[in-house]
Formats: sequence, structure tokens, C-alpha cells
Amino acid sequence: VMRPGPRAPMRRADPRTHQVASWAMTVCPTAAPGRPFGRVLTAMVTPFDADGDLDVALAQELASYLVDHVGNDGLVVNGTTGESPTTTDDEKERLLRAVVEAVGDRATVVAGAGTNNTAHSVELARSAEKAGAHGLLVVTPYYSRPPQEGLLSHFTTVADATDLPVMLYDIPPRSVVPIQTDTLKRLAEHPRIKAVKDSKHDLWAGSEVLSNSDLAYYSGEDPLNLPWLSVGAVGFVSVIGHVVGDRLRRMLDAYEAGDITGAREVHEGLMPVYRSMNYVGGVIFAKTALRLCGYETGHPRLPLPQATDEQVRVITSDLWDAGLVLVNPDAAAEVTPR
Repeated sequence: VMRPGPRAPMRRADPRTHQVASWAMTVCPTAAPGRPFGRVLTAMVTPFDADGDLDVALAQELASYLVDHVGNDGLVVNGTTGESPTTTDDEKERLLRAVVEAVGDRATVVAGAGTNNTAHSVELARSAEKAGAHGLLVVTPYYSRPPQEGLLSHFTTVADATDLPVMLYDIPPRSVVPIQTDTLKRLAEHPRIKAVKDSKHDLWAGSEVLSNSDLAYYSGEDPLNLPWLSVGAVGFVSVIGHVVGDRLRRMLDAYEAGDITGAREVHEGLMPVYRSMNYVGGVIFAKTALRLCGYETGHPRLPLPQATDEQVRVITSDLWDAGLVLVNPDAAAEVTPR
């Protein structure tokens, strides 16, 4: 991503489009055969103002920027990177409506609706459908550690609650419990469960599911984006897509065109960005990187702290190493190489 330059006026979607969005399980705006949610989706941060309140206007501006200038054809709103554990249900709905209004049919908007309470997840799913979301991201219930039959019932109940297509989110580093292969195969039989965002890091298990179901796989771990393509993934749900979505698209285009060397070159060029994200975590990295690139989205809400001065210096150094043009001189000053 180069210097953003003047920000283009935000195009507004026809509200009539979203009044009929939930009439049936329709195809997402950027879907294609085998790609129910598009190709490159960024799990968007939630912008807060100086008082820590939701900044809806900035959210619309950021969403349009990520779609129109950074190369994303999808956004995940109210996910983990969107700080969903610390936003209220009302904030989630207002944010989602704002983003849908901002990007219209130029991108697929997927709403995070998963919690460790099935009834609450159903409420969030129905609220997301009313707000105009094109799909749902439903995470494995965390902390409760349900057995596989509980996961099957949970995901099925949420999928039954709306007409929206569902992307499962398999992330045992956070949920402890993985969605086992047999459970995924059974869930694949549900007409609205269409895809998996994988942060399990198990390409063998993913290959087994891909070989025995129609589920589409999206890499949910940026350093593994290219390896996931090699076993059949169709796209990414990314954190680094906030600042390098165009490069992720280039990597995907190269790989699918048979230019494996070119795809690998893009992947290797992103190593400093992967390194910074893993150094501080997704939310802190994304908000800091956006600030360095000229977009202030506020500080994270506790328990996540803002980046320290040293972390800002490290992220600055890594983004420079990756060839990004940084436009916030005060944040980019006095870089100390690692």
C-alpha cells in the first residue's frame, strides 16, 4: 500500500438493496464459484474517538478505504480484530449498518456473531441480518470447552436462525476446543454453512475436510496464507490486509495463474509485516500500522493496551523493511532496529 493521498468521496449504497438482503440465502456481492465470501477479506478494526466511543463516521471512511484503495473485496466486522469482546450489542449493530451503507455491493460484509452463549449468538446473527450483513462469522464457543456434539448443535442453531451464509471460525488457540474433522464434515451438510476460517494451523486436517466436503477454506493466519493456497484454500481473512491487501490479492492472483515463484516472492516480501503482527498481536498491530499509514483509529479498549513507544518503533521498522510508505512522521521517528 502506498501513500493514500486524497481520500475519495464515499459512495453511498442504495438503501433499497439492503431492505431485501435477507429475503433468501443470496449470493454475497463478491462471491464466485467455490468462493462464497470473495477472495481477500480484512477483519476490520473498530475505530474509537478520543473519548473511546465508537466513531461511526470514521468506520465508514475506513471501510471505503480498505475496499476502494487497499484491494479488499470483503470485510469482517465485529470480529476479534474488531474488539468484539469489548463492544456492546448496540455498538455492533450501529457499526455494521454503517459499514454496509459505506461499501454497498462493492464488498462482502461478514458480521461476527459468535459467542460462547448460543442464545446470544442467535440474537447477534438476527441483528446482523436486519442490519444488512451479507454473511456471518461464527467462532467456536470459547472458555466453555463444549464437546463436539455441543459444537454441532451450537453452529447448527445459529445457522438455522437466519438466511445468511455462515463461515465457521476454527481457532483453538483462543477457544481451546478445535472443530474436529468429522464435525466439520457433518456441519458441511447444512445448506447455509459454506466455509471455514481456519486458525488451527493444521493443513492436514484442512485437506481432509476439503477432500470430503464442499466447504470453502479461508486462511485465518496471515503467515500461512500461501501454504493454505497449496492445499486448496480460496482466500484469506486477514489482519495485515489493513495495509497490504493489494499484495495479498497479488499473491493470490499469481498462485492461481500458476506463477508459484511470483506468489512466493510476495509472501517473502511480507515477512516483516508478519513478524510485527505476531510481535504485538492483531488489534495493536492493525491500529498502529494504520496510524503509521495515515489513518488514526483510536486506541484499543482495555484489556488491550495501546502500543508502547518501543513497539511503535519496531512496527515502523518492519513496515519500512516491507516497502510501505509511512505518512505519520511523529510515529515513524527514531526507529531502533531489532
